[in-house]
Amino acid sequence: MITTVVAGNPKAGSRTLDAATRLAATLTGADPTNIVDIVELGSGLLGWGDEKVSAAVETVAKSDLVIVASPTFKATYTGILKLFLDQFATGDGLRGVTAVPLMLGAGPAHAMAPDLLLKPVLVELGATCPAAGLYLIDSTYTTDTRIADYTGRWGSTVLASARDEA
Repeated sequence: MITTVVAGNPKAGSRTLDAATRLAATLTGADPTNIVDIVELGSGLLGWGDEKVSAAVETVAKSDLVIVASPTFKATYTGILKLFLDQFATGDGLRGVTAVPLMLGAGPAHAMAPDLLLKPVLVELGATCPAAGLYLIDSTYTTDTRIADYTGRWGSTVLASARDEA
């Protein structure tokens, strides 16, 4: 199974990236095959046809399972993640990909953001999102049981979908 983590944080090597990598490893029992730390794509995100951006889009589109992660900025996902997602064709850019929306925030006020804001965009791009999204508190995700709890509840559903889509 090809698993890819997409981190939409404007800071390289962020907690968002770490949380998404932890979730991917917990779901699959292995480190992700690919990591796309969007901020490393730079100004190529602002237009069309950049080689690094196109390669990252192709990597994600060829994945079986993608964890799409963002910190909560202004009650939604980041602009840098939006710029990256805009590179995919509407309707089929993520066809055949199972996606898990993951967002981090400072408190529980935006706990519905992965399902209300990020999941619809992923579905619009053709991804299958067979389970609830995951919201983590950025100061406690390394010590609480939310990733393990999510995997216990949704892991078999997510993995079955990823295998079916492959």
